[in-house]
Amino acid sequence: MQRRYLESFLAHFRQNRQMLLVSGPRQVGKTTIARQLGESFASGEYFNWDNQTHRGSILDGPEAVAGLLGLDRLLAEKPFCAFDELHKYRGWRDFLKGFFDVHENQAHVFVTGSARLDVFKRAGDSLMGRYFPHTLHPLSLAECLNTGDTDSLVSPPGAIDEVQWRALWRHGGFPEPFLKADDRFHARWKKLRNEQLLREDLRDLTRIQELGQVEMLAINLARHVGQLTSHAKLAREVRASVDSIRRWTAVLESLYYCFSVRPWHRNVTRGLRKEPKFYLWDWSQIEDPGARAENLVASALLKATHWWTEAGHGEFGLHFVRDKQKREVDFLVTRNQRPWFLAEVKTSGRAELSKSLPLFQSQTGASHAFQIAFDLDYIEADCFERNKPTIVPARTFLSQLV
Repeated sequence: MQRRYLESFLAHFRQNRQMLLVSGPRQVGKTTIARQLGESFASGEYFNWDNQTHRGSILDGPEAVAGLLGLDRLLAEKPFCAFDELHKYRGWRDFLKGFFDVHENQAHVFVTGSARLDVFKRAGDSLMGRYFPHTLHPLSLAECLNTGDTDSLVSPPGAIDEVQWRALWRHGGFPEPFLKADDRFHARWKKLRNEQLLREDLRDLTRIQELGQVEMLAINLARHVGQLTSHAKLAREVRASVDSIRRWTAVLESLYYCFSVRPWHRNVTRGLRKEPKFYLWDWSQIEDPGARAENLVASALLKATHWWTEAGHGEFGLHFVRDKQKREVDFLVTRNQRPWFLAEVKTSGRAELSKSLPLFQSQTGASHAFQIAFDLDYIEADCFERNKPTIVPARTFLSQLV
């Protein structure tokens, strides 16, 4: 993780004047990366909104921060300035705009938040043109291998260590439980993270008062991972209005508890158009092996589409395909609004090739169609050299992403 992200972030500061705004789930490694980046520069300051002293410096205004950075004197190198969890400050947008407009070419600015910074926008002037966004995801198989190539879309395949593969499957991709690979620690970590996210963050960042109902909604979304999600059905289960369910699911997405995948219907005969499917950012919370496998692939594909888009390779999207005859393929990745590849997830490599893959490949014109099997051993072969529907090992396919 250090090699790829640090090199990419350092390249950003070498090439661009804009601030780098990095958002992602709680405990995904944002603070660690901010501190590691700081070590790469001759001077700098780290400000964490949750630290009372640091908060005071931020509240004193942009010029107070500039003074701490030494921007009132001639410096041999631009200092590094990190603002951690700044989204919790109601006036964060005005603060950043004021700092950037005055000290645009004097400091490298790195901003993090455990909520989507493009969603929690407070009143104030736009930051348009002043920043580039980046989403920090949990560890993926490719990241464990350090095979991610920022200059190309897919990487050469690589074999993951069996111990790492088991840890990724069982304990998820968040760095601390993944590295510890300890069941008891993981159980305590999951409980604490959910409490912080579903209670503290909801209370501090939103005006939602029905915290118990939102927590019940989160539990139901976890139970329905990978299934078509009806807001009306969720409303009945949680005993809330449909409008409340729509608003609450949007908030849970913005806090990185879950993410939605919506249907692709263009050129799909009688294709589904409305109902989304939901997945969790932490797939280790899902008990059912089939749902967990599907969620793990969904997370890897979302990470890849975010990275490819944010790195400037084009506009990528993640969807699924389903028609009114209930024929379905789990995922469709698009590139510049055109289907690129289909992916169906199976726990067993003994399952027959899904008939929906050639059907929807023909209708959408996707270049590739994969049936990803989790019990197959790694194969030293490039999945993306095949254009016809093909059964591929999960370890091979996932190693070629990001």
